Amino acid sequence: MSDIRIATAEDQVLLDKEAKYCSYGDTVHYIEPPRIFSRCEGSYVWDTEDQAYLDLQMWYSAVNFGYANPRLNNALKQQIDTLPQIASQYLHKGKIELSEMIAVDAKNKFGRDGRVHFNVGGSQSIEDSLKVVRNATNGKSLMFAFEGGYHGRTLGASSITSSYRYRRRYGHFGERAQFIPFPYHFRGPKGMTKEEYGSHCVQQFARLFETEYNGVWDPKVGQSEYAAFYVEPIQGTGGYVIPPMNFYRELKQVLDQHGILLVSDEIQMGFYRTGKLWSIEHFDVQPDVIVFGKALTNGLNPLGGIWAREELINPKIFPPGSTHSTFASNPLGTAVGLEMFKMTNEVDYGAMVMAKGKFFLEGLQDLQKRFPIIGDVDGLGLALRCEICGPDGFTPDKATLDYMVEEGMKGDMVVDGQKLGLILDVGGYYKNVITLAPSLEISYPEIELGLKLLEQLLVRATNR
Repeated sequence: MSDIRIATAEDQVLLDKEAKYCSYGDTVHYIEPPRIFSRCEGSYVWDTEDQAYLDLQMWYSAVNFGYANPRLNNALKQQIDTLPQIASQYLHKGKIELSEMIAVDAKNKFGRDGRVHFNVGGSQSIEDSLKVVRNATNGKSLMFAFEGGYHGRTLGASSITSSYRYRRRYGHFGERAQFIPFPYHFRGPKGMTKEEYGSHCVQQFARLFETEYNGVWDPKVGQSEYAAFYVEPIQGTGGYVIPPMNFYRELKQVLDQHGILLVSDEIQMGFYRTGKLWSIEHFDVQPDVIVFGKALTNGLNPLGGIWAREELINPKIFPPGSTHSTFASNPLGTAVGLEMFKMTNEVDYGAMVMAKGKFFLEGLQDLQKRFPIIGDVDGLGLALRCEICGPDGFTPDKATLDYMVEEGMKGDMVVDGQKLGLILDVGGYYKNVITLAPSLEISYPEIELGLKLLEQLLVRATNR
């Protein structure tokens, strides 16, 4: 094990400038000194010393199709030479065709007509969805959301994100949320199967509608005070928690009975991360709104958006000017998005991702058998979790995971004579979960390499 790395003289100059000139408001230094990266390709990034790191989080799942994906990069380059920019209030071919592709796919899967509205990113698209929802429900500003849920850090998005620390210094501006327990089976009551616990959570939620005195329902007029339930079908920042397959179907029945919309936040889990275009597809329910971003352009261009069913977003109810962003539906982003859809339609991405995910999960399960500090592993497609705990296999151990992250970033592990680092992401309610989101293009040898590197980190953590 090497000592803590010291920044090179060149890097230190840059770090000194960062300390003086850069806002820290959007910065997290996971290690000290932080790495400065110089290039990337496939599943790897390299720092300024040309040290390679295998990346198993891919920019919070924004780069689903690998760094510097040649096909998607070329789509961007070609668009730059034809129509690189145009004001969002004007039409261009890419906007129309990408909207059609998303809307037709939703019609085929959910049996509902709908329309697509673009914005520049996930949080901004959450804001647009809140406008659509409030407009369609006569201005209701109360929402349901999950404990452990994350929907962004703009003012509206942070209001429906369960972490108070994102709101603490800013208060509320409009939306408020009531946070409902998510079926986190590993930390749920003992003695229930995963499916039983899912039903239990739905039953507890349904109690809110039993009488007017539960606080959310007026039985005399048959109306709820709440407009929508915002869900991440698979929790992202909350630790890649995967609910039982019966959960959303039973939850949707309660929502439909009480006129509450279901908004599926696919910003982190969309575009085949879980083996489906949208993660909500695994659960046999029809969403009213889908919010997307991140991997639509493989991280090459900020573009996100929403799909909403026709009744919520047609021009009569949501007319021109209802919301606007200067760079929404920009032609660079839509060109990459269209190419991404063409690429994923040529190969059975669903089958490919599910097979790789199964292989990766089996490797994690093998590590769990050999390392008691792994309390839980789970996965759906290539959204995988590995929960680090104390020796009892249950007590959350954030300190050990922090140590593993730092060790991975040293870049001093050796596998088959190759010196490597490992980039991991930290999530979970207790910040003790490795949330694994490798490139969907990751090879089986690279998965095996990632498992070997994880094993080295677990050995270091156990023996420290």
